[in-house]
Amino acid sequence: MKNYYIYIITNYTNTTLYIGTTNNLIRRIYEHKNKSVEGFSSKYNLKKLVYYEVFQDISKAIEREKQLKNWNRDWKVKLIENTNPEWKDLHDEIMYH
Repeated sequence: MKNYYIYIITNYTNTTLYIGTTNNLIRRIYEHKNKSVEGFSSKYNLKKLVYYEVFQDISKAIEREKQLKNWNRDWKVKLIENTNPEWKDLHDEIMYH
């Protein structure tokens, strides 16, 4: 069964948030960290994975992404801090688990 992911990345000062969807979280975070794709995340140096969710249904993942993009910043911060209160980079967690 294929997994789909929504994720939130930020810069190292946690000032800008980006929400995305992917079917390969490891590859996508690698692309963000290496600025492989031009766009918002490379422009604002967003390289730190601070939150993600896993889905088996792409439509549910896209629905959740749209929901989170409509949230205000305070709600997004609370969501991140519920599972990652120190805003640590979760890259190693997804690489080695």
